[in-house]
Amino acid sequence: LTAITEYEDVITKHFIDSLALSRVMPLNGKKVKLLDMGTGAGFPGLPLKIAFPELEVTLMDSLNKRIVFLQEVIDALGLTGITAVHGRAEEAAAKTEYREKFDFCVSRAVARLTSLSEFCLPFVKQGGFFVPYKSGEIEEELAEGKFAIRELGGEFKKQYSFSLPNSDIERTLLVIGKTKQTPKKYPRGGGKPLKQPLLAGQKSDKKK
Repeated sequence: LTAITEYEDVITKHFIDSLALSRVMPLNGKKVKLLDMGTGAGFPGLPLKIAFPELEVTLMDSLNKRIVFLQEVIDALGLTGITAVHGRAEEAAAKTEYREKFDFCVSRAVARLTSLSEFCLPFVKQGGFFVPYKSGEIEEELAEGKFAIRELGGEFKKQYSFSLPNSDIERTLLVIGKTKQTPKKYPRGGGKPLKQPLLAGQKSDKKK
Protein backbone atom coordinates (compact mmCIF):
# COMPACT_ATOMS: atom_id res chain seq x y z
CA LEU A 1 0.00 0.00 0.00
CA THR A 2 2.94 2.34 0.53
CA ALA A 3 6.61 2.26 -0.43
CA ILE A 4 7.47 4.24 2.70
CA THR A 5 8.11 1.74 5.51
CA GLU A 6 10.70 3.21 7.90
CA TYR A 7 9.06 4.41 11.13
CA GLU A 8 10.40 7.97 11.08
CA ASP A 9 9.63 8.32 7.37
CA VAL A 10 6.05 7.17 7.91
CA ILE A 11 5.61 9.74 10.70
CA THR A 12 7.02 12.60 8.61
CA LYS A 13 6.00 11.78 5.05
CA HIS A 14 2.55 10.40 5.81
CA PHE A 15 1.19 11.55 9.17
CA ILE A 16 2.72 15.02 9.60
CA ASP A 17 2.21 15.71 5.91
CA SER A 18 -1.45 14.65 6.12
CA LEU A 19 -2.15 16.93 9.10
CA ALA A 20 -0.80 19.98 7.26
CA LEU A 21 -4.37 20.68 6.10
CA SER A 22 -4.99 22.22 9.52
CA ARG A 23 -2.57 25.00 8.57
CA VAL A 24 -4.86 26.31 5.86
CA MET A 25 -8.34 25.14 6.91
CA PRO A 26 -10.17 25.58 10.25
CA LEU A 27 -10.72 21.99 11.42
CA ASN A 28 -10.66 21.93 15.20
CA GLY A 29 -14.13 21.40 16.60
CA LYS A 30 -15.71 21.59 13.16
CA LYS A 31 -18.41 19.09 12.23
CA VAL A 32 -17.84 19.14 8.50
CA LYS A 33 -17.81 16.53 5.76
CA LEU A 34 -14.43 15.71 4.23
CA LEU A 35 -13.74 13.51 1.20
CA ASP A 36 -10.30 12.01 0.64
CA MET A 37 -10.25 11.18 -3.07
CA GLY A 38 -7.82 8.47 -4.19
CA THR A 39 -7.01 7.83 -0.55
CA GLY A 40 -4.60 4.94 -1.18
CA ALA A 41 -3.41 3.74 2.22
CA GLY A 42 -5.66 6.28 3.96
CA PHE A 43 -3.62 9.46 3.67
CA PRO A 44 -4.47 12.20 4.41
CA GLY A 45 -8.02 11.25 5.48
CA LEU A 46 -7.26 8.73 8.23
CA PRO A 47 -4.76 10.86 10.20
CA LEU A 48 -7.11 13.85 9.86
CA LYS A 49 -9.96 11.82 11.35
CA ILE A 50 -7.79 10.67 14.26
CA ALA A 51 -6.54 14.20 14.99
CA PHE A 52 -9.91 15.88 14.44
CA PRO A 53 -12.56 13.35 15.50
CA GLU A 54 -15.43 15.77 14.79
CA LEU A 55 -14.78 15.47 11.06
CA GLU A 56 -17.10 13.23 9.07
CA VAL A 57 -14.67 11.54 6.69
CA THR A 58 -15.19 9.53 3.51
CA LEU A 59 -12.19 7.65 2.11
CA MET A 60 -12.66 6.83 -1.58
CA ASP A 61 -10.44 4.72 -3.81
CA SER A 62 -10.84 2.80 -7.06
CA LEU A 63 -8.88 -0.23 -5.79
CA ASN A 64 -10.99 -2.43 -3.54
CA LYS A 65 -8.10 -4.09 -1.69
CA ARG A 66 -7.17 -0.69 -0.28
CA ILE A 67 -10.74 -0.16 0.92
CA VAL A 68 -10.79 -3.61 2.56
CA PHE A 69 -7.56 -2.75 4.40
CA LEU A 70 -8.86 0.67 5.47
CA GLN A 71 -12.07 -0.83 6.81
CA GLU A 72 -9.98 -3.19 8.94
CA VAL A 73 -8.02 -0.22 10.29
CA ILE A 74 -11.22 1.72 11.02
CA ASP A 75 -12.67 -1.28 12.88
CA ALA A 76 -9.44 -1.95 14.80
CA LEU A 77 -9.25 1.69 15.95
CA GLY A 78 -12.96 1.82 16.80
CA LEU A 79 -13.44 4.95 14.72
CA THR A 80 -16.91 6.30 13.99
CA GLY A 81 -17.96 8.94 11.52
CA ILE A 82 -15.62 7.60 8.85
CA THR A 83 -16.50 5.51 5.80
CA ALA A 84 -14.32 3.68 3.27
CA VAL A 85 -15.90 3.59 -0.19
CA HIS A 86 -14.84 1.62 -3.25
CA GLY A 87 -15.49 3.74 -6.32
CA ARG A 88 -14.17 5.73 -9.25
CA ALA A 89 -14.57 9.50 -9.19
CA GLU A 90 -16.26 9.55 -12.61
CA GLU A 91 -19.00 7.20 -11.41
CA ALA A 92 -19.39 8.33 -7.80
CA ALA A 93 -19.76 11.98 -8.81
CA ALA A 94 -22.98 11.10 -10.63
CA LYS A 95 -24.58 9.82 -7.41
CA THR A 96 -26.71 12.27 -5.45
CA GLU A 97 -25.30 11.13 -2.09
CA TYR A 98 -21.84 12.30 -3.12
CA ARG A 99 -22.18 15.08 -5.69
CA GLU A 100 -21.57 18.51 -4.16
CA LYS A 101 -22.09 17.14 -0.65
CA PHE A 102 -18.67 17.79 0.93
CA ASP A 103 -17.28 20.83 2.72
CA PHE A 104 -13.73 19.76 1.91
CA CYS A 105 -12.19 17.46 -0.66
CA VAL A 106 -8.52 16.59 -0.29
CA SER A 107 -6.22 14.46 -2.41
CA ARG A 108 -2.58 13.44 -2.44
CA ALA A 109 -2.97 11.79 -5.85
CA VAL A 110 -0.15 12.23 -8.34
CA ALA A 111 -2.35 13.49 -11.20
CA ARG A 112 -1.76 16.99 -12.50
CA LEU A 113 -3.98 19.72 -11.09
CA THR A 114 -6.06 20.04 -14.27
CA SER A 115 -7.14 16.38 -14.15
CA LEU A 116 -7.35 16.22 -10.36
CA SER A 117 -9.69 19.22 -10.28
CA GLU A 118 -12.11 17.47 -12.63
CA PHE A 119 -12.10 14.39 -10.41
CA CYS A 120 -12.56 16.31 -7.16
CA LEU A 121 -14.45 19.59 -7.58
CA PRO A 122 -17.78 17.92 -8.52
CA PHE A 123 -17.92 16.53 -4.96
CA VAL A 124 -17.47 19.92 -3.23
CA LYS A 125 -20.52 21.95 -2.21
CA GLN A 126 -20.72 25.67 -2.97
CA GLY A 127 -18.81 27.49 -0.27
CA GLY A 128 -16.57 24.47 0.29
CA PHE A 129 -12.94 23.87 -0.63
CA PHE A 130 -10.80 21.50 -2.69
CA VAL A 131 -7.27 21.25 -1.26
CA PRO A 132 -4.80 19.14 -3.26
CA TYR A 133 -1.44 18.23 -1.74
CA LYS A 134 1.30 18.94 -4.28
CA SER A 135 5.08 18.56 -4.19
CA GLY A 136 7.94 20.27 -5.99
CA GLU A 137 7.58 23.26 -8.28
CA ILE A 138 3.89 23.85 -8.93
CA GLU A 139 3.74 27.30 -10.56
CA GLU A 140 3.48 25.94 -14.11
CA GLU A 141 0.96 23.30 -13.06
CA LEU A 142 -1.13 25.91 -11.25
CA ALA A 143 -1.12 28.25 -14.24
CA GLU A 144 -2.16 25.37 -16.50
CA GLY A 145 -4.94 24.32 -14.13
CA LYS A 146 -6.69 27.66 -13.59
CA PHE A 147 -8.87 27.32 -16.69
CA ALA A 148 -10.15 23.90 -15.57
CA ILE A 149 -10.75 25.18 -12.04
CA ARG A 150 -12.96 28.00 -13.35
CA GLU A 151 -14.76 25.69 -15.79
CA LEU A 152 -15.57 23.31 -12.92
CA GLY A 153 -16.99 26.02 -10.66
CA GLY A 154 -13.90 26.71 -8.60
CA GLU A 155 -11.68 29.67 -7.83
CA PHE A 156 -8.04 29.54 -6.77
CA LYS A 157 -7.69 31.26 -3.39
CA LYS A 158 -4.16 30.78 -2.08
CA GLN A 159 -1.23 28.43 -1.74
CA TYR A 160 0.74 27.42 1.31
CA SER A 161 4.26 26.04 0.81
CA PHE A 162 6.43 24.43 3.47
CA SER A 163 9.13 21.82 4.04
CA LEU A 164 8.42 18.59 5.90
CA PRO A 165 10.29 18.47 9.24
CA ASN A 166 13.86 17.12 9.16
CA SER A 167 13.77 16.72 5.40
CA ASP A 168 14.30 18.59 2.16
CA ILE A 169 10.86 17.62 0.87
CA GLU A 170 8.90 20.62 -0.35
CA ARG A 171 5.12 20.51 -0.11
CA THR A 172 2.41 22.92 -1.26
CA LEU A 173 -1.27 22.96 -0.37
CA LEU A 174 -3.49 24.72 -2.90
CA VAL A 175 -6.74 26.17 -1.58
CA ILE A 176 -9.48 26.18 -4.23
CA GLY A 177 -12.90 27.52 -3.28
CA LYS A 178 -16.14 26.24 -4.83
CA THR A 179 -18.03 29.32 -6.01
CA LYS A 180 -20.69 27.79 -8.28
CA GLN A 181 -22.10 24.43 -9.28
CA THR A 182 -20.03 22.13 -11.46
CA PRO A 183 -21.68 21.54 -14.87
CA LYS A 184 -23.32 18.11 -14.90
CA LYS A 185 -21.15 16.88 -17.78
CA TYR A 186 -18.13 16.77 -15.44
CA PRO A 187 -16.28 14.65 -14.60
CA ARG A 188 -16.13 13.10 -18.06
CA GLY A 189 -15.92 9.34 -18.40
CA GLY A 190 -13.64 7.15 -20.47
CA GLY A 191 -10.47 8.43 -18.85
CA LYS A 192 -10.85 11.84 -20.51
CA PRO A 193 -9.80 13.89 -17.46
CA LEU A 194 -6.35 12.30 -17.80
CA LYS A 195 -6.18 11.79 -21.57
CA GLN A 196 -7.82 15.07 -22.60
CA PRO A 197 -7.45 17.52 -19.67
CA LEU A 198 -9.39 20.76 -19.71
CA LEU A 199 -6.98 23.37 -21.03
CA ALA A 200 -7.47 27.00 -22.04
CA GLY A 201 -8.12 27.52 -25.73
CA GLN A 202 -9.76 24.17 -26.39
CA LYS A 203 -13.44 23.47 -26.87
CA SER A 204 -15.06 21.60 -24.00
CA ASP A 205 -17.15 18.53 -24.76
CA LYS A 206 -20.76 19.14 -25.63
CA LYS A 207 -23.19 17.48 -23.29
CA LYS A 208 -24.58 14.34 -24.86
